[in-house]
Amino acid sequence: MLTSASRVDVMNRLGRAMTDRTRSRILLELLDGPGYPGRLAETLGLTRSNVSNHLTCLRGCGIVVAVPEGRSTRYEIADPNIGTALHALLDVVLAVDDGVDCVDDDCDVPIDCAVSA
Repeated sequence: MLTSASRVDVMNRLGRAMTDRTRSRILLELLDGPGYPGRLAETLGLTRSNVSNHLTCLRGCGIVVAVPEGRSTRYEIADPNIGTALHALLDVVLAVDDGVDCVDDDCDVPIDCAVSA
């Protein structure tokens, strides 16, 4: 049974979903419309099991839902407000200061945010 989550819980779930590059890529694909694990894997150049594992995580976070279609399962964004929020985030301009080192030693952002030597 689905329950209402607190605002902090919602933010934590969205944050957890987007901290992983593969999950973010899947979400971007699902913003364009529903998807199927096999097609998502092919489009993103991933294995189907990898995509399925990430879709399970996204379902657990409450961000996507699985809709059975015969022998297939279609995945889609769970709530239109999530899509609206993700589109708004894509329009955000980040103020990155190239002269400031990362404060997180475990930073795994693909862009080197440390000062270049």
